[in-house]
Amino acid sequence: MEKKLITFAVPCYNSQDYMERCIRTLLTGGESVEIILIDDGSTDHTGEIADQYGKRYPEIIKCIHQKNGGHGAGVNAGLACAEGIYYKVVDSDDWVDQSALRKILHRIAGWEEQNRRVDLIICNYVYDHLYEGKQKSMGFRNVFPERKIYTWDTIGSFHPSQYLVMHAQICRTDVLRKSGVKLPHHTFYVDNIFANQPLPFVQSIAYLDLDFYHYFLGREDQSVNEQVLMRRIDQQIRVTKMVSGCVNLKKVKKEHPKLADYLVRNLSIMMAISSIHLLMIGTPEALEKRRMLWQYIYIRGRGLYRKLRFGTLSGLTYLPGKAGGFLTLAGYRIAKYLYHFN
Repeated sequence: MEKKLITFAVPCYNSQDYMERCIRTLLTGGESVEIILIDDGSTDHTGEIADQYGKRYPEIIKCIHQKNGGHGAGVNAGLACAEGIYYKVVDSDDWVDQSALRKILHRIAGWEEQNRRVDLIICNYVYDHLYEGKQKSMGFRNVFPERKIYTWDTIGSFHPSQYLVMHAQICRTDVLRKSGVKLPHHTFYVDNIFANQPLPFVQSIAYLDLDFYHYFLGREDQSVNEQVLMRRIDQQIRVTKMVSGCVNLKKVKKEHPKLADYLVRNLSIMMAISSIHLLMIGTPEALEKRRMLWQYIYIRGRGLYRKLRFGTLSGLTYLPGKAGGFLTLAGYRIAKYLYHFN
């Protein structure tokens, strides 16, 4: 059997109503891909559906059944047994563009034939409000003009709305393992750790200008739903703190200044999300958590605190007084309207 080019891990929890849409798009890759379906302790027919696909496509699909551990546990389980050159997580309610997948596999096969190593592939992702018939593609043409292999020192500049979220990344499996990334169990928003911790281990980057990953928005129980996020704000805060410490920013700054700047920007948006939603909750307890989060960053390092507080977007979400709070929420509503991110 030829080496699998990409391992797709699909963590599934009670996904019976939508997982087949995801699986069918991944099967477009044929035997060039490995699909690992992780049944994370589901209580519906998710496990049965996974096993049916596994029996139908034994050369492509593996099934893992495990005790419920959350999304991070599914990602970890997939990475532990992945055999593909690259590893890509696809949430069970999302899907990929089938034509784009074929083009990506063709490009990877070409690199392998030429003995060209690419550690990280970046593709566009699409905010897909399927039920409303609205889409918003997020690309990186200004950062990575196509048909070149980049290092962190040769990339362009990111726009304020551009982040290398997990949906945009296809990373080499050995790079992920070398980075030691391991996600906590029973915690939401851990994709932020997965998308950041491996980056300093990446030596070569390629951008394919394809709308590949469709990020489904619209379910009321989604973790990015505004009301759900506010209910789970403690988990968002926890992950924000973990991201602030998962990379040695001082070391990265010496080796790759542009990457260090990006990582600070990424932490800035996470601080902004936490600050805004704590402000929206508005209780004395929530506002105290907001203050304590910023205090945590201050203790981690005054240099980092100054950058986040006075030199990035997050500082605009921690303005003093009622007027500051009003301006923060107004800016958030405008950004939400423009970018359709939840």
